[in-house]
Amino acid sequence: MSDNVVRLHKTPEPPAQDASVTTLTVVPDQPAPAPVPLWVRSGRAVKRIATDERTTATVRAVARHGMYTFNGGRIVARRTWDGRTGSRYERMIRAAEAAGNHELAEEWEERLQRFRDARHRRRMDLLTSPVDVAKGAAIGTGMSIGTLVALGIVMALNTKDVTDVITPLTAVIEFIGLLITIVQVVWPYTVTLGPLFALLALWSVGHKQQAAPNWALPDNVRNGEGEPITPSIVVKALRDLGVPALRNAIKEMGDAGASMLGPIRIAGCGVEVDVTLPSGVSTVEVQNKRRKLAENLTRHEHEVFITIPQAARTVRLWIADSGALDEPIGPSPLVVDESLTADYAKGRAPWGQDLRGDAALLSLYQRMLLVTGLSNQGKTAALRALALWLAFDRTAEFRIADLKGVGDWAMFDGLATVLIQGPTDEHVIEATEMVEDGVEEMNRRLQAPPGTAFPPLVLVVDEAQVAFMCPAKDDQKRPYGGSRNESRYFMACRKVHNQGRAVNVLLWQGTQDPTDQNLPKLVREGAHTRASLALGTESQARMALGDKAVDGGAAPHLLRQGLDKGTLVVASDGIDIPAGQASITVRTHYISTDDATEIAERAQALRDGVTTLHVIERGEERDPLADIASVLGNASRVLTADVLKRLSALSEDAYGRWTPGDLKRVLEDVGAEPYKSEGRMVVGRDRVARALTNRDTEGSASADG
Repeated sequence: MSDNVVRLHKTPEPPAQDASVTTLTVVPDQPAPAPVPLWVRSGRAVKRIATDERTTATVRAVARHGMYTFNGGRIVARRTWDGRTGSRYERMIRAAEAAGNHELAEEWEERLQRFRDARHRRRMDLLTSPVDVAKGAAIGTGMSIGTLVALGIVMALNTKDVTDVITPLTAVIEFIGLLITIVQVVWPYTVTLGPLFALLALWSVGHKQQAAPNWALPDNVRNGEGEPITPSIVVKALRDLGVPALRNAIKEMGDAGASMLGPIRIAGCGVEVDVTLPSGVSTVEVQNKRRKLAENLTRHEHEVFITIPQAARTVRLWIADSGALDEPIGPSPLVVDESLTADYAKGRAPWGQDLRGDAALLSLYQRMLLVTGLSNQGKTAALRALALWLAFDRTAEFRIADLKGVGDWAMFDGLATVLIQGPTDEHVIEATEMVEDGVEEMNRRLQAPPGTAFPPLVLVVDEAQVAFMCPAKDDQKRPYGGSRNESRYFMACRKVHNQGRAVNVLLWQGTQDPTDQNLPKLVREGAHTRASLALGTESQARMALGDKAVDGGAAPHLLRQGLDKGTLVVASDGIDIPAGQASITVRTHYISTDDATEIAERAQALRDGVTTLHVIERGEERDPLADIASVLGNASRVLTADVLKRLSALSEDAYGRWTPGDLKRVLEDVGAEPYKSEGRMVVGRDRVARALTNRDTEGSASADG
């Protein structure tokens, strides 16, 4: 039974598809979408048109120019009212009382009384003026007619024609008729165009004052780009600063809050204004609100500087034009003026420009120097620019220790008597010994007869924090680094600071990211000129410049890292600082390494020749001439740059910090100096081989003898 199965539901095999037959797929019917109502479509269209950029721009433009005209009329009406009444004097009296300046209030009250007396006299004169005017008109008319008749009589006597007596009168009458005709012709146009010109004048007043709602103003004005600084803007910014006493005082002043302001003066790429604060408001309260004040003035924080002038309860605001501080200043005079010279005693180094755009000139005479800031902000370039200028004084001697060792000071090879380049402990030891040698020279000069003149000796230590943090010790277990009395570098710096100035032995230091560990207090306070680039905190700013400068408004910690490269806040008596201020902000000229090399070559040309002592290599003794011969190989001549690369590859310790000057010095000593071939300096294999042979021959002869 199980074998006979009857299938009731048999699945049929699908028929074979013919290639010529097209199969249609039937999709079930779907309901058609409901039609969108007309009012919805109309609403969407209206919304799209209303929110379109062109529509909003048109609406803003119409509203803006309409408000310019309307508010311009209000401004003119107010000015007219102020000129005809004593309301302006009353506002000034209220402002002076709110500021606590009662003497000024009494002065304005006296002016108000004088104005009222003069106005009363004018009004009394109006009672008699109509009669006086009528009398004057009658007398004037009679005299004019008499004059014309007399002129006519003269003409009649001359021409023997009696009718000429009335000729002048007739001419005047005809001229008056002509004027009446002209008025009749012009008057319709005057009636039509006069109001238009009046509206244009009102619009001009409103446009000048930007008298329109903020939302209707142009994008650049609403964003603060290029918005002019006016008294009303400054007062409004101070009112909204968030200082209750200041806000209340300005409100009590009414519209005369601008009485707090001195004249707004153009100062370089910005403006400057002194603000006398009302009684009960301290300058510190405004200084601490720098960011908010800048935003109220539609500026960035770095575009507003607050300093404290001599006047009591006064702050001086310098407000940059929008974006002006992001524009570079011009090149250094050292680059563009090849005739520039230097004078250590009387001259001033062209360091850059202040915020006013005036040249910032720094005197280096008998002044210790400290330049600090965060890494990669232009510290070395700022310090090197001063040294390059002083190099044009032939009497100046440089001893330089670059404890970074990447070639930033390599151009002083041939200018400096000592040039140390490298970051290791051995380089710190050499730098310490260099400063100690400077102390010995200072002591020698101090013992010279009174009145002896000494040329300047400048000890430059760049990246001085490496020296202060060095853990190395000498044979007597005295540390080279540190900030204690047993620290050799620290004590050498202190000795130079104490007495070096009197005999022109100076110490210039550059350091980064100052702390009490890598820049001890006694060392930083020994510098006469202290300059700081961008820093991280206010405490670092106080380390770099001192409490007095920071309390007076110096704020290098508010400079923008990376964006304000080369911008220094300087505290020094060697630079012109506005009276009453403790510091000045300088945007230094940037001198590239290539330009610095060219400037150094010009300075070398003024000197008879300087032999530079380099750091002594400790370790394996090598034969430089033999090594040069080996790296030349079979080539007849090799570029000096390639020789240096091959020597460095041969022995990084011995030749890694060699400069073209080192190579030239070694070869000149044996008569195989580099020479030019096709405009480039090369080293000749034959010359080196001949020098090596001669040296070996001379050495053998000496041994035989």
